Amino acid sequence: MSTEQNLFQAIISHCKEYGFIFPSSEIYDGLSAVYDYGQNGSELKKNIKDYWWKSMTQLHENIVGIDAAIFMHPTTWKASGHVDNFSDPMIDNKDSKKRYRVDHLIEGFAENLAKEQADELLATMDKLLAENDFAGLKSLIEEKKIACTVSGTVNWTDVRQFNLMFSTQLGSVTDEASEIYLRPETAQGIFVNFLNVQKTGRMKVPFGIAQIGKAFRNEIVARQFIFRMREFEQMEMQFFVRPGTQKEWYEKWKQTRMEWHLSLGIDPAKYRFKDHVKLAHYADAAVDIEFEFPIGFKEVEGIHSRTDFDLKQHQEFSRKKIQYFDTEINQNYVPYVIETSIGLDRMFLLVICNAYAEEQIGTEEKPDTRVVLRLPAKLAPTKLAILPLTKKDGLPELARELMDQCKPYFHCFYEEKDAIGKRYRRQDAIGTPFCVTIDHQTKEDGTVTVRHRDSMEQERIPMSEVRNLVMNAIF
Repeated sequence: MSTEQNLFQAIISHCKEYGFIFPSSEIYDGLSAVYDYGQNGSELKKNIKDYWWKSMTQLHENIVGIDAAIFMHPTTWKASGHVDNFSDPMIDNKDSKKRYRVDHLIEGFAENLAKEQADELLATMDKLLAENDFAGLKSLIEEKKIACTVSGTVNWTDVRQFNLMFSTQLGSVTDEASEIYLRPETAQGIFVNFLNVQKTGRMKVPFGIAQIGKAFRNEIVARQFIFRMREFEQMEMQFFVRPGTQKEWYEKWKQTRMEWHLSLGIDPAKYRFKDHVKLAHYADAAVDIEFEFPIGFKEVEGIHSRTDFDLKQHQEFSRKKIQYFDTEINQNYVPYVIETSIGLDRMFLLVICNAYAEEQIGTEEKPDTRVVLRLPAKLAPTKLAILPLTKKDGLPELARELMDQCKPYFHCFYEEKDAIGKRYRRQDAIGTPFCVTIDHQTKEDGTVTVRHRDSMEQERIPMSEVRNLVMNAIF
């Protein structure tokens, strides 16, 4: 476990050192569990979004995308159940006054146990959570002597629920302002626009609506870097189906989403499905896609069969008819919903963790090391680094010529500074799949040296073929 934690810390440090992720407001000592994406991180994040968006909308004729507002009418959250039920079991330590989410407290304790003991403890926790047995959870914590990390005591309050939504005021005058919420999920923006999209797009069931957007949850224990944050981004798709066909579509989307993950070339052994122990009251099936991070298997994406709960709730609270007339069976009905919901920040972390490697290279006489991010070429922040060997003899001019040829098609990076070996190492560290060196031979025969990130092999090709080489790798 310590080795895995060390690896995770190394990845966190790497993300800051190479411009992927910074602590937010760092000059003011930061803000807990809030992060900014740097120049390389924002590019990688955008590429992940684009890859998901294309796979959902462009490659499916019956799925369209929307971009709903973060602020929504407060009744939306009453209808969805978030006002009354969007809570997590919490427990406070009476000595330190520190509050913990119960499952996180127990999971943290389990990390230091042998595997068999940890599995048994977590199975007991899951059973108690499924039964909403808060007294049993407190007894389990006390029985195992799970202590507060601050006070070191086991002097606990009773377990109770804590709502995770952020509230704010809408209006310029405090006395007249309305209380509204920052959305805790993006799905409701899709549900309230079901009729708008269906009618204007002349959509026929089955069809889907996709969305990428920010969500906010007042996590008491936000931890594990960007894995659990208070401000995060989701990529969700709600797929509307005829009642009675939901189980078939659930299985189809379960497999389709796993295939999307594996299309990035990630080892299938690092993924697994985990069925929900406790189903939400509105669901008839639910599964998580988990990935093996350095901190263990963790949820990245959820696939849920939500029945007709959401649309029926909005129909009831809005008093507006939300139904679909199916001409094939000559019948009106409220569609059932299959949801696929993936955390963009978690997917970002997954991609980084999977790509990060520390390698011994060189020879016995002259050993060397490098840190490399083996990012899929289609996701890499920079696709091509263009490196003139020297700053003179017309080499920068040739390099700029190649830069101008390529930059309209993909993101390129130009650098003249330092020895070529150091420049290669920097590009390895940010995951650039190709480096091109322009040297004096380029002036003679128009060829350049292409270095491949993963193998470090070099080949000589005409400069005119560089653009196609990269394009073939990223599409």
